Amino acid sequence: MQLYTRTGDKGKTRIIGNSVVSKSDVRVEAYGTIDELNSLIGIVASLSSVSNELTEELQLIQQYLFDCGTDTSMPHDESKYRTKATYITWLEKRIDYYSDLPPKIQSFILPGGSYAASQVHFARTVARRAERRVVAFQETTESNIYVLQFLNRLSDYLFALARVLNFEEKHEETFYERSGKVFR
Repeated sequence: MQLYTRTGDKGKTRIIGNSVVSKSDVRVEAYGTIDELNSLIGIVASLSSVSNELTEELQLIQQYLFDCGTDTSMPHDESKYRTKATYITWLEKRIDYYSDLPPKIQSFILPGGSYAASQVHFARTVARRAERRVVAFQETTESNIYVLQFLNRLSDYLFALARVLNFEEKHEETFYERSGKVFR
């Protein structure tokens, strides 16, 4: 299999459906950022401090992210979309579970802590960027609405997961010093 096509040499790329678009196209920015996020999730899943159970959960998320990227890279066709509402429901259940494990917080925390939690916080910020890129894309083109919803929940999931990883490793979180009570 030949990996290079030379299409990119002129700043273009071919998307699903065989259209050729600029590499700066909002669609390419959206699915490219989803791909970047997927890679970061892969880094977290590969860490030796991450349990096998969590690795499997993160690999499932990677599958879901690949579906999000596929949906974003194709012309609008609801019958071919892969990202489903059930992905969002699943994430919400995981968020609820993880939110109950560490102590409640009332103030903002600084991203960081253990190495694994820091990587998860980094992935969370990329999830937010992917979400912004998908919003920009969906403002110009009809696309699968569940992709945006999944990314929105995924950033919440990653926040909850980072807190759990710090809690499990007995790594105290650092609170933002000038934060008042923001969580109830």
